[in-house]
Amino acid sequence: MKKFESINVIPFIDIMLVLLAIVLTTATFVSTGQLDIELPESSSNVTPDNIERVEIAVNRDGKLFINNIENPLDQISLQLQLLSKDTPILLLIDESVEFKQFVSVIDILNQLSLDKVSVLTRNNR
Repeated sequence: MKKFESINVIPFIDIMLVLLAIVLTTATFVSTGQLDIELPESSSNVTPDNIERVEIAVNRDGKLFINNIENPLDQISLQLQLLSKDTPILLLIDESVEFKQFVSVIDILNQLSLDKVSVLTRNNR
């Protein structure tokens, strides 16, 4: 009769759990994007579509970004004029930004008749 030999899988499980923790931690950084923006909370559960869109972001310092490229407020209007009227626009605005900044961005979008606008928020559930 042959002697039964076994493999100790506990170290393998430990390694896999550490790798899982690393993947989950880095996945949250990747999914939030490059800009440090603290989104306001809302109770709606709508998620943005995965279609081509323009992202306009305002960080806590009040700096404006179009698709992660910093632009001053007067230059945003010039860049948005190049878009077609049915281009979806996603607004990411830090919750600490003054409402005046939000209104300025919305005003530019209204002047250019860009009305497919979504505002990204955190779900508070």
